[in-house]
Amino acid sequence: MKSALFSLSLALLLSCHNNAQQQTKATSSKTKIEQGLMTADPVEVPLQNGLARAYFASGCFWCVEAVYESVKGVEESISGYAGGHTLNPTYQSSNTGKTGHAEAVEIIYNPKIVSFATLIDVYFGSQNPVQVNGQGPDIGSQYRSIIFYQNAEQKQIILNKKETLSKQLNKRLAAEVMPFQKFWIGEDYHQNYEKLHPESGYIQRISIPRLNRFKAKFPHLLKENH
Repeated sequence: MKSALFSLSLALLLSCHNNAQQQTKATSSKTKIEQGLMTADPVEVPLQNGLARAYFASGCFWCVEAVYESVKGVEESISGYAGGHTLNPTYQSSNTGKTGHAEAVEIIYNPKIVSFATLIDVYFGSQNPVQVNGQGPDIGSQYRSIIFYQNAEQKQIILNKKETLSKQLNKRLAAEVMPFQKFWIGEDYHQNYEKLHPESGYIQRISIPRLNRFKAKFPHLLKENH
């Protein structure tokens, strides 16, 4: 009887140990993917009517949307969520930090006018590239910096530019490099928020100054009406 109980206890112990190892391995793999240290097959979004799409996370999506919409060759910037591990994220759920998603933007652009490489320059040039898990007063994993790639060429462009800037600053950059998987469009009231709510205290204090700093640094990239 004691032998049978011992065998059962040992089996349960080994089962728990194996489950724990599997969970640890899964968590470790996800972290490596998020950091760009482990490759997963990215989803490549095909050209539509000659327009391409790119995806970035860089703090509050209201700010990032406004920055990219000021750039020549960008047709539209859409606020949403990317980089997480749950389905159908919302503003409320992503703000808990439990879904893994970051506030992100989908950039619809004309590659004949503006290149993916230039969009990366816009990305790094419109943020504090060394701030981890946030931009300015917006703090948390939902505000972390992520650059998403859709193919090997884009990944190499990102890594090269990230390495060059890191050497220039002599600091480690915060941006994660991740294979693009899925973009979830945000709620309607988030779209074109800076343009529709210029009187907002946040827009006045944070978003407009961030946009103006970018404009001052990259006047040659701006649309004529900006």
